[in-house]
Amino acid sequence: MSIKVLSDVKLALGESESRLVAIAEKALKRKAAYFAIKKKALDARDKNNIRYVYTIEFSAQPKVKKEENIETLPKEKFPHSPVLVVGSGPAGLFCALRLLARGIRPIVIERGERVEEREKSIRIFTDERRLNTDSNVQFGEGGAGTFSDGKLNTQTHSPLNLEVLKTFVKFGAPEEILWLSKPHVGSDKLKTVVKNMREYIFREGGEVRFSTKLTDLVVKDGAVTAAVITDLKTGEEQTLPVSALVLAVGHSARDTFQTLLSRGVSMRQKDFAVGVRIEHLQSKIGLSQYGEAYKKLPAAEYKLVSRGEERASFTFCMCPGGYVMPAASEESGVVTNGMSNYARDGMNANSALITQVTRADFLDDSPLAGMRFQQKLERAAYLAGGASYAAPVQLVGDFLRDRESSCFGEVTPTYAAGTSFADLRSVLPPPIVTALKSALTDMDRRLKGFANPEAVLTAVETRTSSPVRIERGEDMQSVNVKGLYPCGEGAGYAGGITSSAADGLRVADGVFLAFLNA
Repeated sequence: MSIKVLSDVKLALGESESRLVAIAEKALKRKAAYFAIKKKALDARDKNNIRYVYTIEFSAQPKVKKEENIETLPKEKFPHSPVLVVGSGPAGLFCALRLLARGIRPIVIERGERVEEREKSIRIFTDERRLNTDSNVQFGEGGAGTFSDGKLNTQTHSPLNLEVLKTFVKFGAPEEILWLSKPHVGSDKLKTVVKNMREYIFREGGEVRFSTKLTDLVVKDGAVTAAVITDLKTGEEQTLPVSALVLAVGHSARDTFQTLLSRGVSMRQKDFAVGVRIEHLQSKIGLSQYGEAYKKLPAAEYKLVSRGEERASFTFCMCPGGYVMPAASEESGVVTNGMSNYARDGMNANSALITQVTRADFLDDSPLAGMRFQQKLERAAYLAGGASYAAPVQLVGDFLRDRESSCFGEVTPTYAAGTSFADLRSVLPPPIVTALKSALTDMDRRLKGFANPEAVLTAVETRTSSPVRIERGEDMQSVNVKGLYPCGEGAGYAGGITSSAADGLRVADGVFLAFLNA
């Protein structure tokens, strides 16, 4: 079978994609038995001539589907104790799926609730300010990514990325994520996807235990032999023997980081970024990006970087037509995050506007100094918002002039737990304030209206990535505790849904090889 590929195929706005088939058949000079879109991107460099650009592949013969065979563990190599996966975010779920494919039936534990119950806990926090510290925007089935935009684009170029996308489609994500240049699932659809993954794990003989928390490790002779886990509903504690323990705990598992440090697990500080959420009217972002054509196009996105004199600032986790989420996971702290549904049809656009922080900004040289730095900012935001989980807010124009805002303009904030006007200098350290001010002015040169005086800044954005790296070797195991597998974003090896999921696959393969070669 000879497959032909055409790149840089352009269609005007409103032109049917059926034209692509006609283009393929013209190139073949006959009917196409196989046709597929491989990539789709929007070219908006010329606002007067915005077009979709495609890569297509096609053939006169049907495409033969290749059987994908994956090596499984021989029965004589099966471990005597279970493999425990801690965390059901993208890293944990994809690790569990790969282990099942390898013939290993894992136990997955998740301190938060299944997604249906988790939604209720988040609603109670938003409406009544009663925080469930174990089930919230950060913790629960699907991890922090479930209540996000579900963006699947990544800066990494792992060959596993396509496998991740195909797996998402298998469990209910839109097929278009396989070819869109900036794929996203949307928080509404992600909830169904992670539920389908959970049900599959059960069907294939694995276990998923919710409201179950890792509270300690048993380490003997330099290897993890058991995990102490606690049922958070009953308070019952169990010491579970394990043959391997995968740590896919997410970037907010601060109590777990403290436990690991107390058990001597090698870890170190990691640089990350902090700042605020910035909200604009989505229509204004669309007009700036696409001109009047924005009305015919999907909600506009942006990604901006500013190279300041002292530190770089950038936008992160941009949510078109989205909402700023109350994302606290600890008492007396305010944290923001961004979310949008698949349709991206909310009034506002939001993104994290953040700047780099390094070990020079932290309080000491402890591996957990970055974590404590985050906590300090979150506590300051809580107090600035009135100690009620309301978030402190300031209009961009007032932020640039160092004055507290008194009323909103064209942008109404979407942070559902309430807002309170404050001078954000009471929340953010002076170097970060200076960097963000410089970035706003600089970014406005590239995206007209970004520094709109009526845009809203909501503090504080601290959970951009893990503040620690749990050190591991090439075999994916902790450098000083055998059988312990740091995995995903929380362990410092990924950033976002796709790279976390890919790391889960890598770690599962590491577990498999350790058993195979034992």
